[in-house]
Amino acid sequence: MGIHIPPTPGCRRWDDRPWFAAGGIAGVCVDLILFPLDTIKTRLQSPQGFKKAGGFHGIYAGVPSAAVGSFPNAAAFFVTYEYVKCLLHTVSPPYMSPVTHMAAASFGEVVACLIRVPSEVVKQRAQVSPSSSTFQVLSNTLYQEGIQGLYRGYKSTVLREIPFSLVQFPLWESLKDLWSWKQGHVVDSWQSATCGAFAGGFAAAVTTPLDVAKTRIMLAKAGSSNASGNVLSALHSVWRSQGLPGLFAGVVPRMTAISLGGFIFLGTYDKTRRLLL
Repeated sequence: MGIHIPPTPGCRRWDDRPWFAAGGIAGVCVDLILFPLDTIKTRLQSPQGFKKAGGFHGIYAGVPSAAVGSFPNAAAFFVTYEYVKCLLHTVSPPYMSPVTHMAAASFGEVVACLIRVPSEVVKQRAQVSPSSSTFQVLSNTLYQEGIQGLYRGYKSTVLREIPFSLVQFPLWESLKDLWSWKQGHVVDSWQSATCGAFAGGFAAAVTTPLDVAKTRIMLAKAGSSNASGNVLSALHSVWRSQGLPGLFAGVVPRMTAISLGGFIFLGTYDKTRRLLL
């Protein structure tokens, strides 16, 4: 990426297998290792409150949904990200590199969310209902809301992920380029991972209110105002009832998880990609 991954001239010999495998493996590693932090964050953001949502009990509730969805979700993102970046690099000057990364990441998120959202809906509902199995949550969602229920919060997820990626990926690429320039050679995998941790933590902090809105929409009862998927309405509701602390509920576990996730995800992705190439 950047100087880190030289694009194939004209993308003529494009092969999506390294990106698919590298992205998928990285996604599975992160989602399973950091799942307890994600559960804690979801319960802190839930409308019924942390204790009623399960507290520290059953922190692996919903993990089957994450396990099934993480590989194709991450793989879809990185295949799209690398392909779009490769195409744009051939038609844009070097100084437009940050814009290229932003555009590629945005396209990647739109595609990945088609897989991520159903997995996320089931996972989050299981996380705040630890007495119900993942299969029961999936069955109830399909019975009560149909397929549309699995895509509840698609818009809010995209509206969270695109700003997140617009911050994270250009920052990650810029930090790698700067580090490479300072030391006179391309960054190692652990250095790429360190850049990813910083970029991910910063992006996580500034997009937490959007994450809170997405959680409220996905967990809302069918027919309620939040179930309509209106992000501004969800944010206003949280602001009115809980103020600024409510908008940043779960910011610490979110930053921790995504910083660690950025280190593992982007480091594993980079290392796996190098091995496959």
